[in-house]
This record gives sequence, C-alpha cells and structure tokens, in this order.
Amino acid sequence: MEVKTPITQALQDGVLSRQELKALMRRSDLPALRHLAGWLVLLGVTGFLVHATLGSIWVWPAMFLHGIVVVHHFSLQHECCHYTVFRTRWLNDLFGTLCGLIVAIPHQYFRYEHCDHHTHTQLKGHDPELIELPISVWKYLWYITAIPYWRSNLGGMITRAFGRISDADKVFLPKETWQTVIGEARAYLAVYAAILALSVATGSAAALWYWIVPSLLAQPVMRAIRMTEHVGRPNVADMRENTRTNMTNGLVRFLCWNMNYHAEHHYAASVPYHALPRLHEKLKGYVHVEPGGYIGAHREILRQLTGRQPRADLRSGAAE
Repeated sequence: MEVKTPITQALQDGVLSRQELKALMRRSDLPALRHLAGWLVLLGVTGFLVHATLGSIWVWPAMFLHGIVVVHHFSLQHECCHYTVFRTRWLNDLFGTLCGLIVAIPHQYFRYEHCDHHTHTQLKGHDPELIELPISVWKYLWYITAIPYWRSNLGGMITRAFGRISDADKVFLPKETWQTVIGEARAYLAVYAAILALSVATGSAAALWYWIVPSLLAQPVMRAIRMTEHVGRPNVADMRENTRTNMTNGLVRFLCWNMNYHAEHHYAASVPYHALPRLHEKLKGYVHVEPGGYIGAHREILRQLTGRQPRADLRSGAAE
C-alpha cells in the first residue's frame, strides 16, 4: 500500500492550496518569545506556591500543579525538534536541549525517533512512538502511572551512555548518528550527576522539591495527554483516521503549545504551533476532532477497552 506524506495528502485532496500552506508555514521568533515570557511567569507562580507551602501538607498539591508546568516542557521540546518554534534555528536547538534535560528525553535522539513517528504514524512495526491500545483497563492504568516512561527513557539513556545502540533504535537512527546520540546521553547523565553533586555539597533539596518530585507527581498527566493523540484510532496510514485533535481551553492550549491540534500538526508538521488554530479552521470536517477534549478521548479509549465500542486496532483494513 502506497503511503502518502501528510502534506501531499492534504494538497491532493484539495483541503489546502500551496499558497495557503506557504502562508501558514511562515516562521517568526516573536510569537515564541511572547509565549516564553508568559511561560516563565507561570513557572514562577507555581514555583512560588511550592516555596510558600514547604513544610505543610499543602506542598503536595502545590508540587503537583508546578509539576504539570514542568512536564509540559516536553511540548516545547516537541515543537523545537520540528524547528518551527523560532525562525532562528539555533534557538530551537538550545531550548529543545534544555527542555530535554528537564523531562529526561535527549533532544537529538528524540528528533530522529520523532521523524520516523511522522513518517509511519500509527503503523505497527514501523512507528517507534506507537502507543498500543491497551489490552485491558489495568494495562491502561499501568501506562498512565508513567513507570514505563521512566524505565524506557532513563534505561535507554544509560544504555546509550555505555556505547550501546539497541536494535529498536537502529531502525530509525542512521549509523553516522550513533556517536552523536551516545555522546548526548553521556552529556545528559553528566549534567544530572553535577546537579546531584552540587545538591549534596550545598545541602540543598531545591532540585528535589522544584523538579524531581513535581515531575514524578505530574508525569501521569502527560502520559494521559499523550494517549489521546493516537490511541484508540485505527492503525492505518490515512491522516483523516489515525490522529485525534482534542478541543480544550486556552490555558491547556498555552501549556501544550497548541499540540491539542494534533491531527493538524501531523498534516503539516512544518506549520508553526501558533498557526495551528488557523490550520484547524482550514481542515474542519476533514480530520478527526474530539469535541469532548482529553476527557472525551479517554471515554472513547475506555469504551473500546471495555467492549462497549469496537477496538480501532481490529478494524478491517488496519495495518498489520
């Protein structure tokens, strides 16, 4: 079966014209710099809540709220790997690397993995980021705990730091990049070791209260969000079917850098995050949209898991 690229499919289907696409793809540093300014204010507010509640039971909900902002650094990293956040190319690399350090996803490694995800979206055996529709509610809950996430990310980073490239990684990592991702893994672990050493030397628990514990508390929120992008959609190459856009409020759109418009992003990954709402208007009625947002998407997933709705991965025509 011939697999069309997302942009090719959109253009051939007459959903977008080349002129419209060109206008949507226009990049600028200014929207991202404005967004980052608001991001730092929000991060400062939630960080202050943690500081103000240290020593009381209220520190736990404060760390959870702060953690939600912390784990959403992944959203910025994701955009940076497409080089669409900033027009200035090196700024994408800089912020992508910083965000990768915060969420424990080495940035150069992620870029190669994510490229294959866009090429083979939702195709079993080809998409390296494929999240399988769980076989049970318990497997669904296990994924949301984020334990598999930490085990996979940290384990993979340590494996590469020892100079080993797994067979799964060799599928999407060109051989000439192996030394780069090995060096990157070693550099990330060296930064983590330096933070640990500095914390011990100074007797500071700041990294624990403002970064590590909040990340552990809130990463399940990010896992739940990531599930809604493709889980429960058919394992087919058709971009109208395999990806879900979730309608949500302005605060969540701000936190996720408009990645709730995920179907639109997969149609044209070169469109900057700030133009995705406009692309959404162009693709209305053409991509799969969940009006109930993230909660609605999880309702659909759970209906499939409990047999109240046919499983999407068993539909006729799904890729093997």
